[in-house]
Amino acid sequence: MNNIRLSVLDQSPVRKGTTARQAVQETVVLAKLADHLGYTRYWVSEHHNTGSLAGSTPEVLIAHLAGQTQHLRIGSGGVMLPNHSALKVAENFRMLEALFPGRIDLGMGRAPGTDRLTASVLNPSNQFNEQDFTEQLMDLQNYFHDTAEDGPVAARIRAIPMIDTVPGRWLLSSSGQSSLYAAHFGMGFSFAHFINPAGGANAIDLYRAKFEPSEDLPAPEANVAIFAFCSEDEEKIRQHQAVMDYRFIQFEKGGGINPLSFDDVKDAIYTLQEEERIKMNRRRVISGTPAQMKETITRLANVYNVDEVMLVTITEHFEDRLQSYKLLADQFELAVP
Repeated sequence: MNNIRLSVLDQSPVRKGTTARQAVQETVVLAKLADHLGYTRYWVSEHHNTGSLAGSTPEVLIAHLAGQTQHLRIGSGGVMLPNHSALKVAENFRMLEALFPGRIDLGMGRAPGTDRLTASVLNPSNQFNEQDFTEQLMDLQNYFHDTAEDGPVAARIRAIPMIDTVPGRWLLSSSGQSSLYAAHFGMGFSFAHFINPAGGANAIDLYRAKFEPSEDLPAPEANVAIFAFCSEDEEKIRQHQAVMDYRFIQFEKGGGINPLSFDDVKDAIYTLQEEERIKMNRRRVISGTPAQMKETITRLANVYNVDEVMLVTITEHFEDRLQSYKLLADQFELAVP
């Protein structure tokens, strides 16, 4: 795959010894850098009741980031539809599109981005069923195009502001199930390899095969997201991998997602079962020197048959996070605006 585009998926991680306010400010700094380096998109996430991730309201953060940048497409990775009314999502993103025309992406997911208890407080009527999700997607399509069918309620409701452009719409998936929805509605499709390293290429193949052109997207558009870290220091690469290994095991054991340093994990001892899980989880992460990372990212893009890879980078030190994105921009010779 030639001319690979790189993008950023940012969860606004709260590093050990820092605050949520610092995490959000680091998101702003990183977005400005990505804008300068020639990255394509910058998506921010929606998580709730998770103290180590500060990104809870992507629509608010998107407004600020778009105002601080000039070239990036800024979007959500993603808005978790079960938590919201379709009308409010449409109005939020119509307003963003009105403010920053041609630069806004609405990435959407089916998961709540939190535990079920928190999800029930966010939206007490949430049933987590397929029919509700389908209806939300249909409602969004109508709201963005002012095409609500005649009826006692729908015919009288319009998403404000009424504008003549629409944000890019993407469905996010870690299981592949949403590929058919994205294909049916003519939306972009993003596979979260950083959550599930299996089945993504097949999901994208199915999406392409079933894609129905829409008014907004005439041809299929897909990307893949993965945890990534690039450094010229092989010891930093080793330490980063050790922290990620521990982080995944901690989460799988119900320990949540807590800020960690290498000193916290350097003496960790794992069971045979945990070592097997580490082997699997390492498929969710790519790390290495610039040359190694170019080869690995190119191979990943070829396997998925995409020309865009979204990078999720979480590091103990913010400077290493910035440097990772700089090194990859240089290695891939991104077109600087």
